[in-house]
Amino acid sequence: MKVVSALLGTLVLTVMCALTSPVYAAGGTLVIASTQVPRHLNGAVQSGIATAIPSTQIFASPLRYDDSWEPQPYLAESWSVSEDGLSVTLNLVKGATFHDGTPVTSEDVAFSIVTTRDNHPFKSMFAPVAAIETPDAHTAIIRLTQPHPALMLALSPALAPVLPKHIYGDGQDPKSHPANSAPVGSGPFMLEEFKAGEVIVLKKNPNFFMEGRPVLDEIIIRIIKDPSALLIAMENGEADLYPFMAGSQQIRRLQEVEHLGVTTDGYAAVGPINWLAFNTASEKLSDKRVRQAIAYAIDRDFIINALHRGVSVPQRGPIIEGSPFFDESIPAYDLDLDKAKALLAEAGYADGVELTVDYIPGFKEQQQSLAEYLKSQLKKIGIDVTVRAAPDFPTWAGRVGGHDFELSMDVVFNWGDPVIGVHRTYLSSNIRKGVIWSNTQQYANPKVDELLNAAAVELDPEERKALYSTFQQIVAEELPIYWINSLPYHTAYDRRLRNLPSGIWGTMHPMDMVGWSE
Repeated sequence: MKVVSALLGTLVLTVMCALTSPVYAAGGTLVIASTQVPRHLNGAVQSGIATAIPSTQIFASPLRYDDSWEPQPYLAESWSVSEDGLSVTLNLVKGATFHDGTPVTSEDVAFSIVTTRDNHPFKSMFAPVAAIETPDAHTAIIRLTQPHPALMLALSPALAPVLPKHIYGDGQDPKSHPANSAPVGSGPFMLEEFKAGEVIVLKKNPNFFMEGRPVLDEIIIRIIKDPSALLIAMENGEADLYPFMAGSQQIRRLQEVEHLGVTTDGYAAVGPINWLAFNTASEKLSDKRVRQAIAYAIDRDFIINALHRGVSVPQRGPIIEGSPFFDESIPAYDLDLDKAKALLAEAGYADGVELTVDYIPGFKEQQQSLAEYLKSQLKKIGIDVTVRAAPDFPTWAGRVGGHDFELSMDVVFNWGDPVIGVHRTYLSSNIRKGVIWSNTQQYANPKVDELLNAAAVELDPEERKALYSTFQQIVAEELPIYWINSLPYHTAYDRRLRNLPSGIWGTMHPMDMVGWSE
């Protein structure tokens, strides 16, 4: 049994923070600006930035991760992994309570992991979990059907919030449970107010189980749908933190503001890919030649250098190009209008075809501008594109998750390991109508299923790399997705803030150490 002790790492981290962090004052309010509208606040059944930022403040998780990809204690003060990799034992802290005063026990941890496994759009994340034993109130033993190289990462705050079983275990569907909009967790902050589409107010948890935390009294998440208004709020001090900023004009504008800092720290595990999704179940898009024709008609270099003013990075496949698993040899589908027309003719559309494209609202440069570019660019090969706008994120998510689309721009994260963030898009077992960021393309290939299922249990990095290479070659040829670019995520922040989360999950991580300088 390999035992991992968290004590030494915690002591070292505490000493380093004391030596390197400027003095900051206890209390105060942090105002976070966001354009995204969360449908609810329960990250156990919903993925994405909009939910993850508040969810990771409200709910604690078994582990946390630092900026070196090393797990750190949270609700689990220590843990051990069996030699065969088929069980993980979590030893929970004593004294942790939910916001209503109920103690956090191993029953809550077991219930939460199973609930996430059965309801989260990332089905592969906890798929190998067969059972969770709870021999006592502070021990949870996760039993696996197969080795799971991504399990420890999956126990992170944004992926594994620990829910109160006494609230969620009442038999109601966790995806539509009323507690999702009024959650009770054990994290550093408690929900005080949630006005959908407007504001989320979080107050300090006075009984948080980590001594001396949180530092702040309050976190307010303001939903500002107008990007220009959001920038003004950051410039005039009405907002203090703007994470997941990807627009080139926004980045450059806020870099010029004296009281603001702008950083790329905190996005190491995100792996954000901007892409064009094809509904492969659509009669017009079921032929891969139509999808390939569209890919050959798109000028990725123009998008990167002109539309994105050079701040984006090209992305040619399903695995982020900075990953050791990325296959450099996959085809890039460089611009070739003649080849695009020929493929379209071969597929029976020599006279053209009509298609509709959707996009995520609120990200004009990365989403709306690309959708409008497709309208003009695809016209060159005889495809008449209608751009369909959505009034808000939930509307777009309902369309795409409900398979009510033909083409759609999308932003999807790798989430640190392909098992967590990549498999969900391509496994036929994850075609789940009504669930956004599952296999909404309805793509099915038994060989791809076989490769991904093998990679999910392979502990040898080189063997995993070979499996993922073959997978990438297949999907690059069948093209259920046309991958465009990696998003240039930045965070703008008031320079007086201290200890901003710079780990691999950035602001999708508890902000219990964030404070204001004296």
